[in-house]
Amino acid sequence: MINEVNAVTFRQNLGDMLNQMQYRHDSILIKKDGKPLAALIDAQLFERICRFKERFDNLSEKIAEAYTKVPPEEGMTEIDAIIRDTRHP
Repeated sequence: MINEVNAVTFRQNLGDMLNQMQYRHDSILIKKDGKPLAALIDAQLFERICRFKERFDNLSEKIAEAYTKVPPEEGMTEIDAIIRDTRHP
């Protein structure tokens, strides 16, 4: 479950929020002036997110390398065609 709290409430109830996250495995979205500021999540989930980000960055790098010799307009034409085919099979 994801709970939302404002920054002041979070600061005043940090201990309770940590327990909520640790024992109930809830995530807490911290907002300031109604806008998302930060999130308190389980350390294992954070590690998974970091691994996914690393994998995504590696794949993005490989794709960028594969397309370095492709002229931008040709690449955009190919991307547009893939998007069109995916959205309207």
